[in-house]
Amino acid sequence: MPWLQVRLAITPEQAETFEDALLEVGAVSVTFMDAEDQPIFEPDLGTTPLWSHTHLLALFEADTDANAVFAHLQLLIGSELPEHQAEVIADQDWERSWMDGFKPMRFGQRLWIVPSWHAAPQPEAVNLLLDPGLAFGTGTHPTTALCLEWLDGQNLTDCNVIDFGCGSGILAIAALLLGAPQALGTDIDPQALEASRDNASRNGIEPARFPVYLPADMPQQPADVVVANILAGPLVALAPQITALVKPGGRLALSGILGEQAEEVRAAYAAAFDLDPTAEKDGWVRISGIRR
Repeated sequence: MPWLQVRLAITPEQAETFEDALLEVGAVSVTFMDAEDQPIFEPDLGTTPLWSHTHLLALFEADTDANAVFAHLQLLIGSELPEHQAEVIADQDWERSWMDGFKPMRFGQRLWIVPSWHAAPQPEAVNLLLDPGLAFGTGTHPTTALCLEWLDGQNLTDCNVIDFGCGSGILAIAALLLGAPQALGTDIDPQALEASRDNASRNGIEPARFPVYLPADMPQQPADVVVANILAGPLVALAPQITALVKPGGRLALSGILGEQAEEVRAAYAAAFDLDPTAEKDGWVRISGIRR
């Protein structure tokens, strides 16, 4: 069925008030959307930042009177409404539309990331089946792509791997499919660990080959290869801990880093690693090197 969509231009300070008011007047869903394509990088822990210019979108059943919604909202808020509009939008198969947006993607020479509902374009290639609905890293972001391309270029035979901040497990699973016999994942989010387990199972990876841990439970055993696709701030703050996880002669790849943050991150690892030239994709970078 069609829907009535209401759009309001709000500030972050108005968000909670208008969200509650819209639900009060019968909205079946409320969504926040950036009005000016402003990125938000590295929010403080425990915060949910919004853009300085935000659109709040609410869906109502199609027979809802838009004028009545706005009048009721104004009564609840007790002041004039910000810029607003309403339109009727056609219904569609939202799940199918969302699924159609994800296609198989190639990284490097051997590796493909294949949504679980797609056939592999090259069955003889290294195909990693992934359910993008689990989020936490799907290969579509430049930082994940940079790490996947790096892994594809490594000889991982007889190498143990640590995926630090494993999210969906995509990097560790890629390493296992590319020849690593063992990988370990760690993440601060229990849901990420569950996503990693699910994706490992989908790719025929036995739990013994890819154990996942919360940081406090993680064995402190150095590995031959460590990948960490998190954010620049944590990469700098955790440099001693991450460095200690790499064996002498082992390899490290770091991403989640904006171009302007590269020198700070390189400086945090330069004393312990012979660093490669920085790799860049769409404003994001990867820093890699070999432990001295």
